Amino acid sequence: MEALKECRANLVVNLHPSNAKNVETAVYRELSSLLFKFNEALDGVVLTYEPKFSSNLARILPGIHPYFGVRLEAKLLLFNPKPEMLLEGEVVKVGEQSIHIVVLGFSSAVIADEDIREDFKYKIKHGKEVFVSRSNKKHRIKVGTTLRFSVKNFDEEILHICGSLIPDNTGNIQWLETKAEESQAYRFANCEVSIHLFHSITPPHAFSDIAALQKRG
Repeated sequence: MEALKECRANLVVNLHPSNAKNVETAVYRELSSLLFKFNEALDGVVLTYEPKFSSNLARILPGIHPYFGVRLEAKLLLFNPKPEMLLEGEVVKVGEQSIHIVVLGFSSAVIADEDIREDFKYKIKHGKEVFVSRSNKKHRIKVGTTLRFSVKNFDEEILHICGSLIPDNTGNIQWLETKAEESQAYRFANCEVSIHLFHSITPPHAFSDIAALQKRG
């Protein structure tokens, strides 16, 4: 997924002296407070962290209640969707005016009707709401569908995404992948036919003639 990125960050975690006997536990607790929140310094929502303690030394910070700073390096997985990036999520609600999705289990997304391409038509099938492609009825979007969509904007404060299904490479992922596999198989089949025809219409002596001409040149 385009919006996911790994980075390494050098961090300083400030701890109260009462944590001096169990520094690592205290550091993990502080790092956990960063999870699933947008961090401006890191430019993303922290999803996972893997700290590596570089030293046993800590720097005492001046103050009435002096804290000590623990230096460490952490490998972080960040989530920061930008406009026009492609995301994937599970459809949790379908309505005539919108499609609602959950991305990575924590971020909500909505696609309004004006951002759903005209190829999709809203229908109610067997009491369930669904969007069906006019050009291919097998391409459907319903509750439970894994959907690929384009990002319009991302609200960093509430972690809410506005998405779009206007691009042709968006929609039901299962259908998109099946279509891609069929297209690849078709191109491969055409390649085999072309090679077969080439060998069948080229006289065997033609290759020796070509080699002779190359030697003369």
